[in-house]
Amino acid sequence: MLSKLVILFDLYHLPDDVFEVIFATAQQRIVAKVLIDSMKQKRGEMNKTEMSYFATKLHDGELVTEIDEPEFKGKKVKLAYNKRQFYDRILTPMKSMGMIDYDMYKKTYRVSENFSRELSKIGIMWAREVKKPVSEFKVRG
Repeated sequence: MLSKLVILFDLYHLPDDVFEVIFATAQQRIVAKVLIDSMKQKRGEMNKTEMSYFATKLHDGELVTEIDEPEFKGKKVKLAYNKRQFYDRILTPMKSMGMIDYDMYKKTYRVSENFSRELSKIGIMWAREVKKPVSEFKVRG
């Protein structure tokens, strides 16, 4: 199954948090942030077993962490998120967008900067589109 994530944003009200731009729900944002923080604590990389352990802990509601949401500041929180939905709605889209790389040979997930490069490519694509001549599809009115 091809995983697609649509990013919609208002350039006049762009949030400071990149996760708010990418993920639709607060729960998805929190889980994605905790995942990236967990990976950073392991030098930006997790092997397949560690990722599965993370997903299982989430699924079982046993992942204890601190989150930076205002109502939870300074408190330990237990997170729960369905394991299948974690892979479908968090990890796979983050891999597809280049936020996380997966090395098939080492079987490791790594925090990546490819996302930034891909967004730059999208910006260049738009700049080219703006400069294109009028297409053959003309609006008649």
